Amino acid sequence: MKLFVCWVLTYVVCLAVVKKMWSGRYMRSHLSRSLYMNMLSHNQAPYWEGSHQLLNMDSLSSHFIEVPQFLWYLCDTEKLSDDLQTIFVQSYLDHGTQTFLNRSIEKSGWLSIQLYHSFMSSVFSMFMSRTSINGLLGRGSMFVFSPEQFQRLLKIGPDWKSHRLLDLGAGDGEVTKVMSPHFEEIYVTEMSQTMIWQLQKKKYRVLNIDEWQRTGFQYDVISCLNLLDRCHQPVTLLKEMRSVLEPTRGRVVLALVLPFHPYVENGGKWEKPAEVMDVNGTVWEEQVNSLAAVFQDAGFVVEAFTRLPYLCEGDMYNDYYVLDDAVFVLRPV
Repeated sequence: MKLFVCWVLTYVVCLAVVKKMWSGRYMRSHLSRSLYMNMLSHNQAPYWEGSHQLLNMDSLSSHFIEVPQFLWYLCDTEKLSDDLQTIFVQSYLDHGTQTFLNRSIEKSGWLSIQLYHSFMSSVFSMFMSRTSINGLLGRGSMFVFSPEQFQRLLKIGPDWKSHRLLDLGAGDGEVTKVMSPHFEEIYVTEMSQTMIWQLQKKKYRVLNIDEWQRTGFQYDVISCLNLLDRCHQPVTLLKEMRSVLEPTRGRVVLALVLPFHPYVENGGKWEKPAEVMDVNGTVWEEQVNSLAAVFQDAGFVVEAFTRLPYLCEGDMYNDYYVLDDAVFVLRPV
């Protein structure tokens, strides 16, 4: 009897979640919309009489996605400081980026998988962070740069090799995979246990978040991608990276979402960081100018930088998600 009651409750919850996802105003892909409209035509639901509700369905794509893709890379160099104007690297939509977009669009159309992900996310969100849920389900992979964009930023060739890479906040390791062919040893850090499982499956050497500063060796490249605005002590983190970076050939590859909005995820809640980075300006270029001064205070000089889209795999509602990244190569002073 208890087993039957549990089954009924689970069934009801599933129906509620599916009903919420399948409400017309949440439909994203053409396949999902077609299936849903076909279902409505058989049921003749009176709620959908009239065109204004159907128009709402087509207007749900993220406003980021509606921005022409060439604007993802646009920089008004005249608004940059004199020093930064000469080191800006113009990027563009290349093959590696397009491959990620195509794969994300394809995965977002897998209806049964997206329904499963949505249901499981609803269940686990009661006691897990979104990052941990994504790691558990193996979804939501991020994309910062392609192999070619990484090489252009560092001014290296496809066959360039170095000794040791440290990727801070590596997530599921998909971005690490872009950099890894150039290094003999690859170290990563991550707070989410489910993401750590993903990193261990990829055979990366996982260090504790308070261990990488005290290993006794230095790193040739440290990547800190979209982490400074999500940690409690960003200024301290910059200085710690400087202290363990190889002093001559060492470089930091750092990405930061602009406009700058720092907050820290803590058990599903959002908190303000303990340290404040002094980032000023209203437009992308002005904030880049301000960041150059922040990096200088921490012992770095900007060697090169570019503007790139920070991409994330989509779901039933959007093919993919986009944020605006500034990606820097920092050299220790």
